[in-house]
Amino acid sequence: MRRSEKEIKDKAVIIDVLTRCHIGRLGTIGRDGYPMVKPLNFAYCDETSNPPSSPFLKGGKEGDLSKGGMGGFAGGKIYFHTAKQGEKIEDIKRDSRVCFEVDLPIAYVKAKDNPCEADYLYRSVIIKGRAKIIEDMDEKRFALNCLMEKHQPGGGYGDYTEEKLNKVGIVRIDIEEMRGKEDLGDERMQETALKALNEKSFLPITIERE
Repeated sequence: MRRSEKEIKDKAVIIDVLTRCHIGRLGTIGRDGYPMVKPLNFAYCDETSNPPSSPFLKGGKEGDLSKGGMGGFAGGKIYFHTAKQGEKIEDIKRDSRVCFEVDLPIAYVKAKDNPCEADYLYRSVIIKGRAKIIEDMDEKRFALNCLMEKHQPGGGYGDYTEEKLNKVGIVRIDIEEMRGKEDLGDERMQETALKALNEKSFLPITIERE
């Protein structure tokens, strides 16, 4: 990362971004060699957010961000559901290497004296990993539970029928590298931005320059 001071070095902050964001963008290698990006709903799961006994969350080794290593954070999984046929699936079958991105808009800073004062405060995460199409019914059910717990945390949605489990496509991304970036502005802006995050305000907020 060129601007190392913007790198998020706390994995908990990166996981918070993944938890807050409901839409991510999946990058695959297309048939024609061009990258293909598609937005989708997703859930991040690891051994801190789910029972450690789950066999689906094993693996991954941390890189050393403190020494500027290239490995970043690893471990944890991204799950998403999809049709069992289509461009995403064909790309993954051909080449399992994928990139996944999420971004959290935090604040728009209004310009006061000239347009160059306008700014945008954010946090973002970019993941590199290997995608695997899941056929195991138990893991499918586990993945769908992760998705439902994130998108409908109040429950009340019943169980999945065998027919639906057979029809739905589930993809797991095994995370090999996970890096976060942020720009929270100057000291005053950072205080306002963090307050909005802690209070779970509707984002992005607007910050007036003094």
